[in-house]
Amino acid sequence: MDMPPDRSLHWQPGFPVDATLTLKSLQRGRRDPTHRQEPDGTLWRTALTSTGPVTYRIRQQGLDDLDIDAWGPGSDELIANIRTELGEHDRPEDFRPGHPVLERAWRRLPGLRVPRTGRLFEALAPAILEQRVVGLDAQAAWTRLVGAHGTQPPGPAPETMRVAPSPAAWAKIPSWDWRRAGVDLHRSKTLITAARHAAKLDRAAVDPARAYDLMSALPGVGVWTAAQVGHRALGDADALPLGDFHLGRMTGMALLGRPLADEEIESFYLPWRPHRYRVIRIIELTSRLAPRRNHRAPRAPRLA
Repeated sequence: MDMPPDRSLHWQPGFPVDATLTLKSLQRGRRDPTHRQEPDGTLWRTALTSTGPVTYRIRQQGLDDLDIDAWGPGSDELIANIRTELGEHDRPEDFRPGHPVLERAWRRLPGLRVPRTGRLFEALAPAILEQRVVGLDAQAAWTRLVGAHGTQPPGPAPETMRVAPSPAAWAKIPSWDWRRAGVDLHRSKTLITAARHAAKLDRAAVDPARAYDLMSALPGVGVWTAAQVGHRALGDADALPLGDFHLGRMTGMALLGRPLADEEIESFYLPWRPHRYRVIRIIELTSRLAPRRNHRAPRAPRLA
């Protein structure tokens, strides 16, 4: 029997919104304990809001018809902000693809928007885990650490789902658990430092310029990591992840037929400002050549 939600919203936006496509960028691998999609398309997510944990379910009847249910102490906050999370602020209608490949791909993605969760630390923690390792290793680390140190979600969340650890919980993870998850000392120290500044970071999410300044001041957080946060938590459709190991090849092969050298990437993307991340996301979702993207590094060692 379904548990009645603590809060609900029936939203009929005056523009297309594809919740699955829009929030897919928040998912960290197929086993992400904070993100589940049912075979019927129902999307489940968990989050730790400023008012407490929340489980939320999104059921889509059409691109202009969504039902959102929420359970837990964070329900009011989640429902108050879910339109923004689903890209209400975004302006995809201002995007001009300017390339036949992008034109065709863009037409196949109605309802794709850039999300803005406003939960900056929530996006920063997994981005730090993704530094200098390939995606599969980072995703495995995220799944293991959230499973071990996260909390039981409120409401009728699907089995195995968890709420990501609080900043205090991240800061208290013992060194051996980091090692078992394949996370080196540099990344664990960076994440622990970020956790200690989480409240300040989350307050700054209302001012993206301030948020970027605060992130750049954190040891171990550079342009690439900040961009991963920007297009998830800040709604930044222009977040360009310079330093991404695969970006030059992915972009070049999709749009030029040859890889781009690292020094070519920034100038190549200039014509699409302020939609540079949108171009990346379109290529990721539609190009067969798009690999798993991460900041450059070798595979992390697997520990028992």
